[in-house]
Amino acid sequence: MHEPADTVTEVQRMDIRDRFDLSGRVAVITGGTRGLGLAIARGFAQAGAEIVVVSRKADACDEVAAALRAEGGKAVACACHVGHWDELQPLVEGVYREFGRVDVLVNNAGVSPLYDAPSDVSEELFDKVVAVNLKGPFRLAALVGERMVAGDGGSIINVSSTGAVRPTRDIVPYAAAKAGVNAMTVGLAHAFGPTVRVNAIMPGPFLTTIARAWDMDLFAERARTFPARRAGDADEIVGAALYLASDASSYTTGTILTVDGGAQWSMAGTGEGVT
Repeated sequence: MHEPADTVTEVQRMDIRDRFDLSGRVAVITGGTRGLGLAIARGFAQAGAEIVVVSRKADACDEVAAALRAEGGKAVACACHVGHWDELQPLVEGVYREFGRVDVLVNNAGVSPLYDAPSDVSEELFDKVVAVNLKGPFRLAALVGERMVAGDGGSIINVSSTGAVRPTRDIVPYAAAKAGVNAMTVGLAHAFGPTVRVNAIMPGPFLTTIARAWDMDLFAERARTFPARRAGDADEIVGAALYLASDASSYTTGTILTVDGGAQWSMAGTGEGVT
């Protein structure tokens, strides 16, 4: 236990830029080839981290990793379907074999298929949504988190959605899975503390690839009720992610950090934060 410190001379001095520095750290980012995941990967690379880009499609992973390297970052590609339980242990073992460590895990991959009515949701569709949005992130966090505990600690960031707390009729399975992510985040923070921090980002409407399916006139009408009066740009998620990944959040764990321009207090959430 540290002694209380609250004066200029007592408080430990550390350059604020150093607190956000990820140099020498290895960050695994699922769903890292587009949308919020891509923005986070690029931001972490610029902060000095070595990035492991994870997504279903090998060519997309290779393309993003190459682009990050071309921008001066360090990145490798690793194709994996996070909804397939049996692919996750080989993924983790491969990363540890190559790098010897994982300092940051970002569970960002997600899916929210469309349906007309709740009764139209098949068991296959329901299971797919739960597998990608909840089951896979749990398994990956469990595998990496235990290794982090045995090593030098680390940070796990789960990407949730405001749909978890403000669901609508068109995203019920997705919203339920993301609510599970929120609960999982708090539980794993207890399981892996004190050396491993586990937090979630709960994004609202973002202009990622999912926005192509929006009725933009209807969204513009809704956005007028938001305090921010708009959707977010993908790179506006990076500040929250960098905070949670870095030493700046050394006393933050078990937290659900909302990044939504105030939208959740103005309207029921939708799946707009999905990448």
